[in-house]
Amino acid sequence: MLRIAFATAVTVLALLAPAAPAGEQAQRTIALPDEFRPEGIASGPKDSFYVGSIPQGSVYRGSYRTGEGEVLVPPHAGRNHTGLKVDWRNDRLFVAGGGSKGIYVYDSETGADVASFSIPDAGFINDVVLTRKAAYFTDSQVQRFYRIEIGRHGRLGDLEVIPITGDFVYTAGFNANGIEEVGNGRRLIMVKGNTGQLFSVKPRSGRSREIELDGTVTNGDGILLRGRTLYVVRNRDNRIAVVDLKRDLREGEIDDELTDPLLDVPTTIAPFGKFIYAVNARFDRPDDSDDDIIRLRP
Repeated sequence: MLRIAFATAVTVLALLAPAAPAGEQAQRTIALPDEFRPEGIASGPKDSFYVGSIPQGSVYRGSYRTGEGEVLVPPHAGRNHTGLKVDWRNDRLFVAGGGSKGIYVYDSETGADVASFSIPDAGFINDVVLTRKAAYFTDSQVQRFYRIEIGRHGRLGDLEVIPITGDFVYTAGFNANGIEEVGNGRRLIMVKGNTGQLFSVKPRSGRSREIELDGTVTNGDGILLRGRTLYVVRNRDNRIAVVDLKRDLREGEIDDELTDPLLDVPTTIAPFGKFIYAVNARFDRPDDSDDDIIRLRP
C-alpha cells in the first residue's frame, strides 16, 4: 500500500508544483526588507512565494519571476515565524511559531488572522507540512508533534498533540526539524538535525522508524520531497543533500549535494518550476547581504 501511495504522491506533486511562466526567467537572487531575518519559505499560486520573519512575526509575499513583493502579514508582537506552508484550496497560510510556542493561521490573500493555537508547554515549533486532511508541525525540543485537522470546507479542528515513539529518540540540541509527507499523509518524514538522521513517522500514532542512510545529513533543517528524491537543507554546512529514498522508506542513498557561494546558513527551501529556492537565515550576521533568497538548479 505504501508503494502505491508513494506513486500517487509523485503524480499529485507533479500536478501541484508551481511552474515557471513560459519564456520568463525566475530571479537568481531576491532581497527581503532590512531587519527581516527570515527562516521559512513556501511557494504559493503562480509565481508567488511567502517568507516568514523570526523576530517580527510578519510574512512577506513576493514573486519569483520579478523579485518584487511586500509585507503581507504585518508584525505581531510576541510571535515568531519559522516554517510555513500555503493551503491553496482555502487561501490560508499555516505558520510554525518557533520559540513563541504557538501555531498561526493567516489569510494568504489579505494577511488577516484566521486562527491561532497556543501551546505553553511546547519547546520550539519549527516546521509544518500540509496534507488534504491536516497540518502537521514539528517540535525540535519536546518529543512530539502537532496536528490540526482540516475538515470539510476548510474547517479547522482542535490541536492534537502526538508523542513520537519508536526509533526516533530525542537528545540534546535541536531534534525534529523539517517535515514532509508521503501518500497524502499516510507517512511523515522528519529529519533529526543534531544527528543527521531521517525517520518515517506514522501520522496518527507517532510510531517512528529510522530511514537507514549511507551517511548523515547533520544540521538538517528544511526538507523537500520531489518524487522519491528528498532534498535536505544542511544549514550551517551551506549545502543541500540530495537523497534517493527507497519506496518502502526503509533506506536512502545520498546521491549528491547542492551548494552555491551565495548560500549563507540556508534554513528552508521551496520549489518553483525546475528550480529550488533557498532562504538565507544568516543567524550570526543577519543583515550582511541582500541575497536573502537564492535560486538553485537541481
